[in-house]
Amino acid sequence: MIAVIGLLLGFLVSALFLIQGKRRRSNDIQEKKRSSNEPVEVVRPKSYSKSEIAEHNKRNDCWVIIKDRVYDVTSYVEEHPGGDAILDHAGDDSTDGFFGPQHATRVFDMIEDFYIGELLK
Repeated sequence: MIAVIGLLLGFLVSALFLIQGKRRRSNDIQEKKRSSNEPVEVVRPKSYSKSEIAEHNKRNDCWVIIKDRVYDVTSYVEEHPGGDAILDHAGDDSTDGFFGPQHATRVFDMIEDFYIGELLK
């Protein structure tokens, strides 16, 4: 019995060292990539003016502004549990309606799937 426990402990310890070794090598590779002289591409979000956003005010082309961020929610309009209420502020600022009591907290995560840019100030 003691031999079996010893073998199991030995196996677990060796597995732990293998996992740590893989992590260390993976971190080394990532560090090399970061320290290379190749330029890093910085992706900046696109900016949209209010007049540009205002053009997207229909069921089949629906953008909204929430806290100065622009979202294309066209693909969600038909699924919206509140029906056409989503169209009340199509092409405009929907911040107040979005943060209303009718929305469950999961919408705060869902909305990021529709993010397309920032409101131009």
